[in-house]
Amino acid sequence: MKKIVCIFGTRPEAIKMIPVVSELKKNRKAFKTKVILTAQHRGMLDQVMDLFKVKADYDLNIMKRTQNLEYITTEVLIKIQEILRKEKPDMVLVHGDTTTTFAAALAAFYEKVPVGHVEAGLRSYDKFNPYPEEINRKLTDVLGDLYFVHTVSARRNLLKENVKSRNIYLTGNTVIDALKMTLRKKQGFINKEIGKLNFKKKIILVTAHRRENWGKPLKDICFALKEIIQKHDDVEIVYPVHPNPDVKNTAKKIIGKIRGIHLTGPLDYTDFVNLMNKSYLVLTDSGGLQEEAPSLGKPVLVLRKVTERPEAVRAGTVKVIGTDRARIVREASKLLSSRTAYMKMKKAVNPYGDGKAAKRIIKSIRRYFNRSY
Repeated sequence: MKKIVCIFGTRPEAIKMIPVVSELKKNRKAFKTKVILTAQHRGMLDQVMDLFKVKADYDLNIMKRTQNLEYITTEVLIKIQEILRKEKPDMVLVHGDTTTTFAAALAAFYEKVPVGHVEAGLRSYDKFNPYPEEINRKLTDVLGDLYFVHTVSARRNLLKENVKSRNIYLTGNTVIDALKMTLRKKQGFINKEIGKLNFKKKIILVTAHRRENWGKPLKDICFALKEIIQKHDDVEIVYPVHPNPDVKNTAKKIIGKIRGIHLTGPLDYTDFVNLMNKSYLVLTDSGGLQEEAPSLGKPVLVLRKVTERPEAVRAGTVKVIGTDRARIVREASKLLSSRTAYMKMKKAVNPYGDGKAAKRIIKSIRRYFNRSY
């Protein structure tokens, strides 16, 4: 039996790692599974853990007000290292590109524990877009031993960086697994304000919180949303606002009192998935939504300069439009007004998998250990 430690700390990581944890626990004869939460984000993380009924074996609870990247990195590194020395795992699994991901991979490296990287190989090739995620994922891949990639493009990126082909496994993305798990659960909205939306109108779901968009870019996004709602009386906008003051205060000041724009706090994941499923269009600077929304047939306009997920752009489900106010209004209005343009994006094929990524990951880990021991 091999001991696998799964480490994550934010809601997006939890959403994408829980299918892997669940699949590992189904294979009890082969694997002993431990879950470590850093709680880099607290409340948003807890909601997902409760939803999927997953309990952590260790909870570092590192989150504090005004935490910075240096604090997160050092706290995770030191505290994870203590646990790894106690547990002596055969492999550590990390996900994606958070500061938790990089620091946990570094701690595992220091303890000479193999690192499996779920959602490996993503690249924007711009070290500050997204920041600090681009460097986090590159450093994690440098430290990695086993790579689970969601697309052929991600595999190609790793091969260019001299990662051995035998250590790369094409699995699809576990976010599709989580999405399907959630849609099978009871429908309806916990958030009363969302439940009262007029779904006969075209609902635009918005998320905008990335660090590189703080300041003028986020202001331009908000002014664009204000203009969109004023130009289209058949539209309502829902913007679940990140609790960070730099985001929350900007959104409230510019669009907090605009009729037809609903600013909410972070939504329960079930509510979020159900809302996305009922939405007409998604505007986002998130990474995960570029994968989730296309699987539900929702066009996505990306409020960033670049994306590390070019597959969806090539497929036609996603378009990168930046944060220029006029362009956001123009691109959104085109999809709201032109049925042809809308259906072209809606019917494009989602390149991120079939909801069986976690099963493939576990199969790949079995193969790795059979080969290595």
